Amino acid sequence: MTFQPVIPVGGLAGWGFLNRTMQAQTTAFQKSPTLVRDTEYFAQNIGDVKSADQLVSDRRLLRVALGAFGLSDDINNTHFVRKILSDGTIDPSALSNRLADTRYKAFSKAFGFGDFDTARTQLSDFAKEITNLYQTRQFEEAVGVQDSDLRLALNAKRELGSISSGTGSDNTKWFTIMGSAPLRSVFETAFGLPSSFGKLDIDKQLEVFQQKSEKIFGSSAVSNFSDHTAQEALVERYLLMSQISNSASASSAEIALTLLR
Repeated sequence: MTFQPVIPVGGLAGWGFLNRTMQAQTTAFQKSPTLVRDTEYFAQNIGDVKSADQLVSDRRLLRVALGAFGLSDDINNTHFVRKILSDGTIDPSALSNRLADTRYKAFSKAFGFGDFDTARTQLSDFAKEITNLYQTRQFEEAVGVQDSDLRLALNAKRELGSISSGTGSDNTKWFTIMGSAPLRSVFETAFGLPSSFGKLDIDKQLEVFQQKSEKIFGSSAVSNFSDHTAQEALVERYLLMSQISNSASASSAEIALTLLR
């Protein structure tokens, strides 16, 4: 039987409870039989995989590989996945470089089939790297079954840590955030931006993100979010704004029902 995360309440209270019980809950979750079987199979067999074709042809391995990057919905899009992997990320014309969703580039880069003569699957610590990511993503997904806002909050803290401390210009980091649909959703909600915001010119969107970050968090730099306190401030504002939005929607629906009656 798979352990299901315990989320007794949503919003800020639920976030506080989840953080207090995180160690115990993740430990129990990682002992779930299905998760153990998946990760053990991956660890035992990924070293034999040296090409994109080999990975795509093994559905059990592919499930873990895609799941580690939040791309589980692509499990049946084998031709697309093969192209992402075989193209690599070095060539600017590679498919993953032409997609707005930056998860595909991270996925392709991690395996290295199109970038190196020897794939990263041959590295001694590669299996551990991917299974750790898979376990983390699976836990977030399980949390999301009960509360999608908390899943996005967990994802935001994990992604921001690597993006904010990574290489590249500040603008590049903002574009990476904007290219991650889950992370972008957190920022747009925290900033109180309308659903039509994504239709603006991309440079204008960047300008608005930076202005909002400066006004609300005191800095327009993505590196500001490498700090745990800044990450918590973002997540708490996101959850609060989401609660306000959901309450307003619920109130509008109740008013509409009253009028209909």
